[in-house]
Amino acid sequence: MTETELDLRDVPPPERHPKIHDAFQALDSGEALTIVNDHEPKPLFYEFQAEVDSFDADGYEVEQRDERTFVATLPKQ
Repeated sequence: MTETELDLRDVPPPERHPKIHDAFQALDSGEALTIVNDHEPKPLFYEFQAEVDSFDADGYEVEQRDERTFVATLPKQ
């Protein structure tokens, strides 16, 4: 599976979701977007689950590396 990574920790919060959606949209089927964030992206998961038909919610993974680093993988069907 090919992955694209976005480090969002230095991106202003209002700009994060549009960047994520644009990067996810650019993926081909079977690829994944990995995001590095300063908080758990649970609201993003629910947003994608509700609004993005090509999001593979069952393949979603998130790992907390330290108290301010969360790495989430959003696979595209």
